[in-house]
Amino acid sequence: MPTYFAHDGTHLAYRVFGAGSPLVCLPGGPMLSSAYLGELGGLSAHRRLLMVDPRGTGRSAIPKDAASYRCDRLVDDVEALREHLGLDRLDLLAHSAGANLAALYAARHPQRVGRLALITPSTRAVGIEVTGEARLEIARLHEAEPWFAAAFSALEAVVAGDVTDDRWKAIDPLFYGRWDAAAQAHNAAANAERNEEVAAAFGAAGAFDPPATRAALAAFGAPVLLLGGETDPNTPPNAVAEYAALFPDAEVVIQPGAGHYPWLDDAARFTATIAAFLV
Repeated sequence: MPTYFAHDGTHLAYRVFGAGSPLVCLPGGPMLSSAYLGELGGLSAHRRLLMVDPRGTGRSAIPKDAASYRCDRLVDDVEALREHLGLDRLDLLAHSAGANLAALYAARHPQRVGRLALITPSTRAVGIEVTGEARLEIARLHEAEPWFAAAFSALEAVVAGDVTDDRWKAIDPLFYGRWDAAAQAHNAAANAERNEEVAAAFGAAGAFDPPATRAALAAFGAPVLLLGGETDPNTPPNAVAEYAALFPDAEVVIQPGAGHYPWLDDAARFTATIAAFLV
């Protein structure tokens, strides 16, 4: 597993799949290792995927300074990887919470990004609010499923602010296009990695400055793809479209029947969309 050193000396790692031009992939969570991304439904047949394990996750070392988990400080880790690879520009793909890091990197180093793909992106870095009603509306698309009643009831409680661990677990099926055995195994593996303390540090006070980031992205000249899932309550299609409007050159694709992990729901459609954008 290849490694490199961050600017503060932390030893960081990434997985490599496939061949060809590199595509740096930033996982979500926040602060999950890249393992849950797999090979993004076979995208490794089109590009050489460099799957980053953020500091303190996977094979990357735990930093001496826990404050360095903060999203704005992680920008330096992405830049250190670019320097390590000897690339003038990076093509970047980011999933979910990782899109916050990608947005901050693009805002700070716009000349270092070739193409930017944001997959079911978190909108925290740019200050787009997803309302509870918007999440409930998307969740209703699953109402024919046998598990829907329990999941929807739990989501109603969560959006009302009555949050418990059991309710968080009960809404898991809503984030997948299909709650089948593959989705359940994927969910269990991702949940086993979660570190709530590290995740909280990612978004600690000072991590985000939405007005400044939005202003920087308004001048970002590289091509951008935002891919959302039709049934994703985390980032509903209207939020994806609102995010895309912040860029001067952004394409929006909403994958039919897909949840928060679209490469699991229709790998062929997902990889074809991303590969076409990256050409």
